[in-house]
Amino acid sequence: MNESFDISQRWAAIVNPVAGSGRGLTDWPQISGLLRDEGIAVDAMFTLRKYHATELAVAAVRQGYRRIIVVGGDGTIHETVNGFFIQQSCPTTDILMAVIAVGTGNDWIRMFGIPRNYVDAIRSIRESRSFLQDVGRVSYYESKVHQVRYLANVAGFGYDAAVCRGFNRLKERGYRGRWIYLFSVFREAIRYRARRVRIAVDGKEVFHGRLFTGTVGICKYTAGGLSQTPNAIADDGLFDLTVIPNMNRVRLFRRFRVVYTGNIYDIPQIRLFRGGRIEVRADRPVRLEIDGEILGYSDFEFQIIERAVRVVVSEKFIRDRA
Repeated sequence: MNESFDISQRWAAIVNPVAGSGRGLTDWPQISGLLRDEGIAVDAMFTLRKYHATELAVAAVRQGYRRIIVVGGDGTIHETVNGFFIQQSCPTTDILMAVIAVGTGNDWIRMFGIPRNYVDAIRSIRESRSFLQDVGRVSYYESKVHQVRYLANVAGFGYDAAVCRGFNRLKERGYRGRWIYLFSVFREAIRYRARRVRIAVDGKEVFHGRLFTGTVGICKYTAGGLSQTPNAIADDGLFDLTVIPNMNRVRLFRRFRVVYTGNIYDIPQIRLFRGGRIEVRADRPVRLEIDGEILGYSDFEFQIIERAVRVVVSEKFIRDRA
């Protein structure tokens, strides 16, 4: 390696070429040119398959990179953050992650006020205002084997996960557009069968009964702007847990708009709980999704890791917190 090459002054870009119906690939020449214009030195790494971003994140940190740009969507962010926890070269808080969103939902950036416009997003990277966000450690089962993943945004179980599974399958078949999410929402509302579960928060049982859906949030947004954990604070050391018991679905979906307006708790049966540890036990398997990725089944345990990942945020986000 050339001695003048100072890796500590460079960014590794993990680029998902298929994100956003291929925008990760088609827009990369434009994005890389804008980065160069801002004087941001970048070395690009392209994902080739599912979970490859995790491997690339591990490799980048081992090579000495401490600044990572994710060029992709929420799934690529999820995989990259999981790579930070797999690597053992440095504390996760030594790594700075920035995001240039080219995905479909782009929910993580909504929380931190990162613009979708490439020019403004790259300006945020140049300014590098950083924030330490919480991360969730999630244990679950897949093929009867205990697994662990890390949560950067929002997780869902029950109906939420069924919708996510249906939505992802439609995308894999080549369907595009916002309608496929709404189609999955209403199709699963008819098909999904509620499960009997017990939920404990910080060791205290808070729910025992038939559950329609549960949402665990470090951040606020999911599924392209829905807000099922609208009061979540990304560095308070607590999960926000929204519990929707089995209820009349016609009445629930008549008020579906509240999920976009942040007023979900206006529906009386829907409850909010907060805590650093959440345990979910079910009589029959309940499916889980984390950051939009379908991963496994109950039983689950969520544990908060406070202020675990350093991320680039917008000036507006910093100003609004002041």
